[in-house]
Amino acid sequence: MLVRLLSVFLAASLLASCAARRAPASPEHDPIEGVNRKIFWFNDRVDSYVLEPVATGWAWVAPVRVRTSVKNFFDNLRFPIVTVNDLLQAKPVAAGSDVARFAVNTTVGVLGFFDPASGWGLEKHDEDFGQTLGYWGVPAGPYVVLPLLGPSDLRDAVGLGVDYACSVTPFFIDQFILLGAQVGDVVDERSLVLKEVRDAKQSSFDYYTFLRNAYVQRRNALVMDSETTGAENEEELYHPEAE
Repeated sequence: MLVRLLSVFLAASLLASCAARRAPASPEHDPIEGVNRKIFWFNDRVDSYVLEPVATGWAWVAPVRVRTSVKNFFDNLRFPIVTVNDLLQAKPVAAGSDVARFAVNTTVGVLGFFDPASGWGLEKHDEDFGQTLGYWGVPAGPYVVLPLLGPSDLRDAVGLGVDYACSVTPFFIDQFILLGAQVGDVVDERSLVLKEVRDAKQSSFDYYTFLRNAYVQRRNALVMDSETTGAENEEELYHPEAE
């Protein structure tokens, strides 16, 4: 199935490569804002009354070094997603770097809990199928807020399904265990940005608009392979990785 997907996509990309990339998405392209705000309100209540208290408890019992190691472990498991999308975006050097990172961190880094690869000059990349579609000119479409998953757009929502298949783990790990691991990953990610989220909520006039603009700007930067100051921190505020 994956081989067929790759072959079809690569064939289409040969045609798309002749065309210029589309303009970046606009944060104001939010035609269903009323619905989005209702889903955002629900997500925020879940975060405030469930996720934040659990993450606060985890932060209380686990030092930052432990929580960072857990994050490294789950980041390492994203290797298939990142590498496949490196190749789909015609970035063989990046793909090679990510393969080497996975090998080093899985062995020397003890199953990925540590990240010696970064110290060895192997750059970490953040790629997904939503970025791949944007790289080849597919427009982002309107902004949407997904229940529990948070900010997205139509292009990235489609990409979630492809990335899920590329992650490999759902095919040989029991769904109940996988769900528990994903919940643990989200709690750990949230525990690392407790103060940042609290400050953002207090300082922003409209938290919904703040997160929408941060999400769109970050995704535009990732698609265009550009760097923005504090982009990684903005990402953690609203969309902890839960692949």
